[in-house]
Amino acid sequence: MTASLARHPRSGGRRWLRIALVVGAVATMLWLGGLFWFVAQVPREGPPPEDRTDAIVVLTGGTERLETGLKLLAGGYAGKLFVSGVARGVDVAQLLRVARRRPDDLACCIAVGYAADNTAGNARETAEWMRAEGYSSLRLVTASYHMPRSLIEFRRAMPEVEIVPHAVFPPQFKRDNWWLWPGSAALLASEFNKYLVARIRSVEALRGDIATTPPVQP
Repeated sequence: MTASLARHPRSGGRRWLRIALVVGAVATMLWLGGLFWFVAQVPREGPPPEDRTDAIVVLTGGTERLETGLKLLAGGYAGKLFVSGVARGVDVAQLLRVARRRPDDLACCIAVGYAADNTAGNARETAEWMRAEGYSSLRLVTASYHMPRSLIEFRRAMPEVEIVPHAVFPPQFKRDNWWLWPGSAALLASEFNKYLVARIRSVEALRGDIATTPPVQP
């Protein structure tokens, strides 16, 4: 009897360990499945820039983004370019020099925002600027792997605004066979985790809006 009682806690511990391993394995499989689904949402190529919008919005984080935004502005695809998330102390002239353009080139049509330090901040900062300008459509320029999360944040911050995604493709990012490239795989895994957080926040915000909406009076 004593030996049986002594063995009981061990058997219970092994049972909980097996349960934990099964739960962990299922969670890992679900996460991996979600990651592959997320990668499928990452654009493979940019859209043809046919539709004109009120503004072009560039999220800082790569020179390809700024260059693309400037080319679109020069091509007449919008009347104004807004660069969100610029480091304090950096002005339009410096941005143009970084993009290898003359300091006075297009400077009249470029605005910068200094308040954002993440994607949600980019969305809030841009929403305030769009409302101040009275604009109702924008072309969003950011890296392809960053686009799915950016669209969630921007659509949540300004549901009334038409958003045209315009992805750029950094040469160091490998979209095809990404699992063979450790850097690209780590980047996509990180973006997927951030995407999940953004999606959860978006759902919670929607529930909050529904909860605070007064009922329709008959």
